[in-house]
Amino acid sequence: MGKVVDILKKVGAVITGDHFVYTSGKHGEVYINKDALYPHTKETGEVCRLMAELFKDKEVEAVAGPALGGIILSQWVAYHLSQIKGKEVFGVYTEKDEAENQVLRRGYDQVIKGKKVLVVEDLTTTGGSVKKVVEAVRQAGAEVVAVCVMVNRDPVNVNESTVGAPFVAADVLEAKAFDEADCPFCKANRPINIQVGHGRQYLENKGEK
Repeated sequence: MGKVVDILKKVGAVITGDHFVYTSGKHGEVYINKDALYPHTKETGEVCRLMAELFKDKEVEAVAGPALGGIILSQWVAYHLSQIKGKEVFGVYTEKDEAENQVLRRGYDQVIKGKKVLVVEDLTTTGGSVKKVVEAVRQAGAEVVAVCVMVNRDPVNVNESTVGAPFVAADVLEAKAFDEADCPFCKANRPINIQVGHGRQYLENKGEK
């Protein structure tokens, strides 16, 4: 663990010893509540500065992230890269379409066309979501310089081959994720947290409350 995780702990964004359902549908007992970070603009800016500094020697002309959390990250990282490089670095974001793919709307595909783009994301469990952003950026005719995540929760399985681009994590906090059928917390009948994560939706889909 490093500075990013320390900042997340400072704002109460790291929760352990519970039973969570992640975006991927997998279960685990460690949850990083990124939404607890974003109201703290100073700390959010600091995290994004740490991410930007990893690319101070790389040519980056734009930063792209997936809505919703990636909107904040892309703006802040682009801002810090602009300060570091002394020139404007654009910040854009992708959105989900009906098929759950990430797409560039609002003319953002034209903003990044032909440019070198850094893709940013807050967390990774499987890397599947950020890979869709990489694909959207390439479809817009831009070059993906790298993918940078705030925290990698599974460094063994989430890497360059997973996301389809050079991969960098600003920090690592291992949080083992289990399929529902293999979840030890389900087997132990540990209640699912419905305050953060996707536990509430998971239980509703199962017909429970």
